[in-house]
Amino acid sequence: MNIAVAKSKIKCVVWDLDNTLWDGILLESTGEMEPKAEAVALIEELDNRGILQSIASRNEHDIALAALDACGLKDYFLYPQIGWGAKSQALSAIAEQLNIGIDTFAFIDDQPFEREEVQSVHTQVRVFDETELSALASRDDFNPLYVTDDSKQRRALYQRDALRKQAQDSFAGPEESFLRSLEMKLTLAPAREKDLFRAEELTVRTNQLNTTGVTYSVDDLRELIASPNHQVVVAELSDRYGSYGAIGLVLLSLNSQSAEAKRDWCIDLFLMSCRVMSRGVGGVILTLLRKSAFLAGQNLRARFVQTDRNRMMYVTYRFAGFTEEKGADLLINSLENIPAIPDYMAVTLDADLGWCYES
Repeated sequence: MNIAVAKSKIKCVVWDLDNTLWDGILLESTGEMEPKAEAVALIEELDNRGILQSIASRNEHDIALAALDACGLKDYFLYPQIGWGAKSQALSAIAEQLNIGIDTFAFIDDQPFEREEVQSVHTQVRVFDETELSALASRDDFNPLYVTDDSKQRRALYQRDALRKQAQDSFAGPEESFLRSLEMKLTLAPAREKDLFRAEELTVRTNQLNTTGVTYSVDDLRELIASPNHQVVVAELSDRYGSYGAIGLVLLSLNSQSAEAKRDWCIDLFLMSCRVMSRGVGGVILTLLRKSAFLAGQNLRARFVQTDRNRMMYVTYRFAGFTEEKGADLLINSLENIPAIPDYMAVTLDADLGWCYES
């Protein structure tokens, strides 16, 4: 297991259009725009790897989207920013909509001024000109550790999220009523061999909602699965729009503390995808852990290591009744005043977990 490295993998590539994705200037053209072959090849390859893509272009919005549609490329791009504002602002808007760190962005533009403007505001964004298209796919930071089933579906997952957001924005009632309308189903199960690559990917990709900032390799996770004193738990979520995929991971230590084999449960790592931050999933998982520990007669602790991005997970622990223990990076839960599972979320626990939340 390792502390996450500072240089992150690319999660989103933002494209300029004129003289970058295609040759020529759209508003000066009298015919259809022809995308560059190397650009199309890169777009398709990045999409297959689960790297998201968007647009930052100085153009007329509707005309540019129509040109992309005519090229058969429109659906590849999430939250395109097409207008006349600064491209640094466009990247900020895309990062906010996708809810991923700007340090995981790459920006491709033929104009040195635009690249410099973006980097002057977002120093961590990696910028490239249009002559580098054929070389980008071979760069290490453009290559995820693994291409999992969830990776290949990542664009579709975000497109479903956009539909959910549209539904939420137009929903007139209280938030809890909207959550109930989603018909969410949360499933927790022990990680199995088929889950290991996605589980490693979650530890590498998840920075904000990660309680320790520690990453685990497939070999690390396989060793924990084989240990009778550990559990590796994968959380999946679905709703009426479809699956969110694997959205959470819990690494639990079950350490014997006495001759009577009373065990002290410790959450060594708890992480969630940013895409479910507003769904209340974190609180539900911790409620399930608290209730299960209580019914099993165990203590429940949690390890928390502060990073520059995971404050929200500390808040999540505190809202779930965890308090600090002196002289350690551990929090402890009194297992008192445990709330009920909210009625807007159905829960399924795999029997092999051995958890129980109903007495």
